[in-house]
Amino acid sequence: MAGANVLEFTKDNWQKEVVESAVPVVVDFWAPWCGPCRALTPAIDSIATKYLGKAKVGKVNVDDEQDLAVNYAITNIPRVLVFKGGDKPRRSIVGLVSEAELSKTLDSVIAEV
Repeated sequence: MAGANVLEFTKDNWQKEVVESAVPVVVDFWAPWCGPCRALTPAIDSIATKYLGKAKVGKVNVDDEQDLAVNYAITNIPRVLVFKGGDKPRRSIVGLVSEAELSKTLDSVIAEV
């Protein structure tokens, strides 16, 4: 379902891929049965390609990774969290948004010192 540059985040790789990442990380919390989540996928794929090398982009299936969803209080999907240098998200986007909105949010996190 995800593009070639989109990672799959799980509780097993979360620490290494997200928390300890040297670059900002975009995390799309989604589920296969969620229509708006599927509609967001092309934008997530595009962002992953556009920011290759500058940021990581990945998805968390909330059905498979309920512990992560609970840990980050994911009550509505799609929900995109942007991390940079730790386990606390810098930005949160709820619902279906445009690729431009995702880019704007990620650019603001990349610009932070």
